[in-house]
Amino acid sequence: MLIALDGNDPESSERLYPLVYDHLRRLAMIYMSRERSNHTLQPTALVHEAYLRITGQKELEFRNRKQFFAIASNVMRQILVDHARARGSLKRGGQAILFSSEDVDLPSEIRSASLLALDEALTRLSTLDERQAKIIELKFFGGFNESEIGELFEISARTVRREISSAKLWLLRELKPG
Repeated sequence: MLIALDGNDPESSERLYPLVYDHLRRLAMIYMSRERSNHTLQPTALVHEAYLRITGQKELEFRNRKQFFAIASNVMRQILVDHARARGSLKRGGQAILFSSEDVDLPSEIRSASLLALDEALTRLSTLDERQAKIIELKFFGGFNESEIGELFEISARTVRREISSAKLWLLRELKPG
């Protein structure tokens, strides 16, 4: 059904939605649990916005379920970052967006960074090593495990673990205060 998804065909999008909604909602709830309690964006709104953005893109073609959810995790990241920027989280003295990521085993120094700072660091990392940045994005924002990430990149889980370790060290240096 993902392969048949056509941005020009609203019926294909409507048939797919119930099949992916629960997983998208779980991702959104994980993201929103990392946000402040009075956040104006709700998990349901995040799911709907992400789904509309994904299915509204005519040039996207999905090979499989994992690729769809990888794209969905990237879209949700962008929605949250856009929302944070609109609120002026860092530059205009707004509250920093904190996240907790014990489920992906990131060090506490990275967990306590704001979403905007993490996004900026991941963007810088992608210019140095695009695969490492994407692996961290899939692990943190997509909730993928090492085996699933390995399948997407056609590499071993052991290689994924090495890439995660290397990226974590780089992120720690980048996000270190001062």
